Amino acid sequence: MTSVSIIGASGFGGGELLRLLLAHPGVDIKQVTSRSHMGEYVYQVHPNLRKQTMLKFSDPSQIEAVDVLFLAQPHGKAQQNITHYASLAKKIIDLSADFRLRNADDYEQWYGEPHTAPDWLGKFVYGLPELHRDELANANYVSGVGCNATASILALLPLVKADLIDLSASVIIEIKVGSSESGALGNIGSHHAERASVIRTFSAFGHRHTAEVIQELGLDNISLTMTAVDLVRGVLATAHVQVRSGVKNKDLWKAYRSIAKENPFVRVVKEQRGIYRVPEPKILAGSNYADIGFELDESTGHIVSICAIDNLMKGSAGSAVQCMNLMLGLEENVGLEFAGLHPI
Repeated sequence: MTSVSIIGASGFGGGELLRLLLAHPGVDIKQVTSRSHMGEYVYQVHPNLRKQTMLKFSDPSQIEAVDVLFLAQPHGKAQQNITHYASLAKKIIDLSADFRLRNADDYEQWYGEPHTAPDWLGKFVYGLPELHRDELANANYVSGVGCNATASILALLPLVKADLIDLSASVIIEIKVGSSESGALGNIGSHHAERASVIRTFSAFGHRHTAEVIQELGLDNISLTMTAVDLVRGVLATAHVQVRSGVKNKDLWKAYRSIAKENPFVRVVKEQRGIYRVPEPKILAGSNYADIGFELDESTGHIVSICAIDNLMKGSAGSAVQCMNLMLGLEENVGLEFAGLHPI
């Protein structure tokens, strides 16, 4: 059994990670920490875990050595303590944004502050298996993935890998997100009275997850527009792309099916009838799947490419466990087989 601990396990991402690890057959959870809930039972914060564990939240300063250490802290915390954390575990998976970008200057541009451990950036592998599966198998340090970046990257991945995009045109991605993206502490905009029944654009340009899409796909002419919708879980990325002259539907089918075949958690959803004809976040709640689909106007070359995920799963904790499996030489889908619920 591989020993694991979670620093910052009281948030939404940490809670999902704990739920997955409790059911994982290859790991033993040693400690879970929380400064604000020290001494409390885990189920008092994550009520879905009643009768699943009698773990209590520990003091982060009392964390002990383990095989794999998960960091589920707010942005900025991991980079301040990474040297200490590395002394406690050979393998680290950080769910935050602290080590996602390779260039320290990008942190000043997109996060508005300098990185405090720039020498560590090159040591981390970006934690999206669909892009870095081989590297993850040999990695000791893995970064988290932005949920909006994950949905955007997977929406575009079939087009990028098949070299179907007309790079002279802009790529515009409209992203609709649920309230859990704001985290357990939230903000005034995520309070129920302000969030319920809304469709609210809160970032027309310049969202920080844009940096990950640019870095990982090599697309410079790209923009993310963020819209809050009345969901708890879920991200829906709708990408508007111009494809190269002569690209037909048969070319797109080949590209999308190829990505789904290569990746166990990617599914192509493009049906001719029924109400679930295109990817939809609702049916992915609690699952690690990413559903992708497309629609092409052959007369103009305009494609709408869609990806739906659960932001707390494929956009965070699910991908983290998927990465851990690869790092440990396990089957990629161990502990991640849950298919989601319908209806919900």
